[in-house]
Amino acid sequence: MERKPNITLSSLDLERIETLLEKNSSQFPGRDALEAELDRADVLDPEDMPPNVVTMNSTVRFTMLEINKANTLTLVYPKDMDGSADKVSIFAPVGIALLGLSVGDELKMPSPTGHQVTVRVDAIEFQPESSGELHR
Repeated sequence: MERKPNITLSSLDLERIETLLEKNSSQFPGRDALEAELDRADVLDPEDMPPNVVTMNSTVRFTMLEINKANTLTLVYPKDMDGSADKVSIFAPVGIALLGLSVGDELKMPSPTGHQVTVRVDAIEFQPESSGELHR
């Protein structure tokens, strides 16, 4: 199995996601993957987050390498999903894949078609922590 890139989470994001998982006891596709990502993450205080790391409410430009498709999405909690096409839930496979990655990192994830796709983080266009919004 290939080595996954290290992921870094803010203690606040980790706490909020764990609370969501406790409240939402239902299985959803990717729940096990999300829990595994949380377990292996390096955890920092929000004010110590490097500006090149994908955190909750970050706007991320990324490419799915196999299909050469670039996207820019904001990683949000399920309650913030409002149907707009520029948001992705932390409970969606691509949201799980992006969380905690740094610019330049690549991570394989299952695609809706069942194949593996590789997600590469190209840029972080907005990150709450680096903008001083530590509790967003």
